[in-house]
Order: sequence, then structure tokens, then C-alpha cells
Amino acid sequence: PVLRLLEAQLQDQRREHEEEIEALRKQVDLMTEELEKKQQAFLQTLQLSPEMQVEFGLQQEITRLTNENLDLKELLEKLEKNEKKLKKQLKIYMKKVHDFEAFQTTVPVERKHEGSMQVAVQRKEKDFQGMLEYYKEDEPLLIQNLIT
Repeated sequence: PVLRLLEAQLQDQRREHEEEIEALRKQVDLMTEELEKKQQAFLQTLQLSPEMQVEFGLQQEITRLTNENLDLKELLEKLEKNEKKLKKQLKIYMKKVHDFEAFQTTVPVERKHEGSMQVAVQRKEKDFQGMLEYYKEDEPLLIQNLIT
């Protein structure tokens, strides 16, 4: 059992190495083709007159810069999309924070109202006039405090 496991691991490693070697060979072949093309273009430019060499060099540079500009434009579009997405997320989070802060400020106010109702009931010498804001579920407690 141990020997078979080791053999299987060895075969897996051999297969992985062969796949890596094949990928590297393909990469070398592509680089060789690209180098040959560049050499042919270079030899062709050497056969041209000096004015044509300059023109050919300028055309090559224009092509390179155009491709670079297209790549940069594509990157800019991706970044702008990402910026819009992040701004939307920021707005959502800001709204959640605002709602949470509003909730945090209303919770202590409710508790303060309960305490102030009890204080108002205990201090009979003060004369309160006006409307009282309360929640429907606090109505029995309010009525009980008013009666006592």
C-alpha cells in the first residue's frame, strides 16, 4: 500500500513536470516566432533608404503608442466602472450608518421620555400643558402613571 501510494505520487509529479515542460516549450516556440518576425522586419528596414527607415520607425512607434493608448483606455474604463460601483456602495453604507445613528439617537430618547413621565407624575407641583408623544405599546403604562 505505501509503495503504491509513492508510485502514484511519483507518477503525478512526473505528469505535472511534463505538462510544465510542454507549456514552456510552447512559450519558447512563440517567442522564437516573434523574434524571427522582428529580425525579418529589421532586415527589411536595413534594405530601405534612410528616409524610409525613419518613416518605418515612426510607423512602428505610432502603432506601439496606439496599442498602448487602447490598453490605457480599456484600463480607464474598468477603473471608472469600479469607481461607480464603489460610490454606490459608499452611498448604501452611508445611508445605513445614518439610519443606525438615527436609531441610536431615538432609542435613548424613548427611555428618557419614560423617565420624564415618571418624574412628571411624581412632581405634582409642576403644571405641564401641551401634547405628549408616546408609542402605542406604552399606552397602558402611561394610563397607569396618570391614574396614580
